[in-house]
Amino acid sequence: MDNGEVKQQLQGVPFTTATPFSIDREEVLHDELADNLQTLERAGAQIFIPCGNTGEYYSLSHNERVEVVATHVEATSEKSTIIGGAGGSTKTATKLIDQYEQIGADAAMIMYPRHTYIHEQGLIDYYTTLAENTDLGLVLYKRGPTVSDKVLAEVSKLDNVVAIKYAVNDIKNFSQTVSDTPKDLVWLNGIAERYAPAFALEGAQGYTTGIGNFVPKAVLELSNAIEKKDWERARTIRDILRPYENLREETGTNNSLKNANNVPAVKYGMELAGQYGGPVREPLVELSSEDKKRTEKYYNQIQEAAVTN
Repeated sequence: MDNGEVKQQLQGVPFTTATPFSIDREEVLHDELADNLQTLERAGAQIFIPCGNTGEYYSLSHNERVEVVATHVEATSEKSTIIGGAGGSTKTATKLIDQYEQIGADAAMIMYPRHTYIHEQGLIDYYTTLAENTDLGLVLYKRGPTVSDKVLAEVSKLDNVVAIKYAVNDIKNFSQTVSDTPKDLVWLNGIAERYAPAFALEGAQGYTTGIGNFVPKAVLELSNAIEKKDWERARTIRDILRPYENLREETGTNNSLKNANNVPAVKYGMELAGQYGGPVREPLVELSSEDKKRTEKYYNQIQEAAVTN
């Protein structure tokens, strides 16, 4: 798939997939992963981002990342697009991207940098080096202030940068950033369903989803409503999904760090849907009993709403 085709595919809903671990958390369960992917494909999903934050990128070894992306390529049909997450040092990310290309991935998403000390020019150099060492299309991932608008504007000029995942809840800045960067980029709303209608009005051509792992039809129906500019229906579906998404943003029990519920809530939702979610790896923890009860309530509300009818 060439980069033009990748851009076309990205204008929808990329599914950021969860990585299923064994009960002891030691192994990735590839058969269960393949089953989950095929379930999503049957529901209509066509774009998959393994080894992102929902996939617990930073809790995977290098080889596990490659193997997870390989399973995505092998388990899905040719019509699907696979975009593997890659990050870390220049050498690590370059090697990962090269291996992804060899096993048949269509593009790579560059995970936002976690270095303690960063210079904007150094960050531009980092992205430039990654782009110059591959023919794959690259999706930049903006989360937090580190990847500044200046960096985005400069790096987006690179030929094989095809999209930007904008995961900052700042619609005003998003609107300005879209205006300041090349028009042929695909902009993805990276904060998912709650603000999908608003971001679409300001230039987002798609949005990434985590809860799509277990309610794919509702998520795709929201995207369809946005594409048709049926804003009333889009807001209705958004409001049905909002309680579950709000819970994912919470700290969880006995914790002050934000968004700790994010991935365990996705994995528990998969279990409720009859798929294999499995446990999370440290530094995450499972949902508390109380949060599981709320998750069940919100999941049932989504099912009862029958938003795909």
